[in-house]
Amino acid sequence: MEEKKKWRTGCAVIALLFVAGMGLMLAGAFRSARVRPAALTVFTGEQIAVIRIEEPVFSPDLIVERLEQCRDDKNVKAVVLRINSPGGGVAACQEVYESVKRVKAAGKKVAASLGGVAASGAYYIACASDTILANPGTVTGSIGVIFEFPYFYDLMKKVGVDMEIIKSGKYKDAGSFHRKLTPEERRLFQDLINDTWEQFVDAVARGRGLSPDSVKAMADGRVFTGRQAKARGLVDTLGTFEDAKSLAKKMAGLPEEAEIFEFRAPRGVMKWLVKEFAETVRQKASLTAPGLLYLFTE
Repeated sequence: MEEKKKWRTGCAVIALLFVAGMGLMLAGAFRSARVRPAALTVFTGEQIAVIRIEEPVFSPDLIVERLEQCRDDKNVKAVVLRINSPGGGVAACQEVYESVKRVKAAGKKVAASLGGVAASGAYYIACASDTILANPGTVTGSIGVIFEFPYFYDLMKKVGVDMEIIKSGKYKDAGSFHRKLTPEERRLFQDLINDTWEQFVDAVARGRGLSPDSVKAMADGRVFTGRQAKARGLVDTLGTFEDAKSLAKKMAGLPEEAEIFEFRAPRGVMKWLVKEFAETVRQKASLTAPGLLYLFTE
């Protein structure tokens, strides 16, 4: 009877976690309607392009594709990055960052407009732009790295599940969900964190024209309002999304009435739902999988 009770308890916990996860996935799918860019387009006439980054960045391909198109099209004179994201995977954010730098190297101007939240890896991306605008109440900063491991040993023990591990080296299962880290493994992962933190600090220092030491003094994971960030040199101007578009036109030498193109989600509700649900499942899985993250977590 005791074993059956343990089994029922374990099944109930797993079912609850599954239902909660599915709820989050569905909510994320509907919420992300505004962030999936459309298919490649043909620009006509000199204009600026708007690219939105509005979800955790774990798969950079779509954002990079749009940036590369803007880089290669001679009619695009400037790009506005509308950023409303808590960050994402270290490598994913770095890929977007490098793509923004390529757009600038092609002679295009780039303005980053920070929305409600533009923190950690999202701020990392913004540092590649020519100028950064934020609202006074924008949540930004969170310069730092996090590496999270889910740990289910106590639950497994309660349900009666054990693990048998055969490995090629002593670190091969470091960070596994079935046991805690050893002190040596913790030092190993801390070295990873320290190295990627240094990369973040270097990117901010280069992009913002600040000394590495001054950035390190702020790079403890804390967040700032847009106004606080401006006072610390992390933001250039306090302004809205509309201000960013106007500024991008001026930077590119375009008149105020110049055309603005914004990448949008594909048409077709069912087609969008299927695509968005699949993408959200993948993104939520990335959130729970071990990995180095430039991510602001509330």
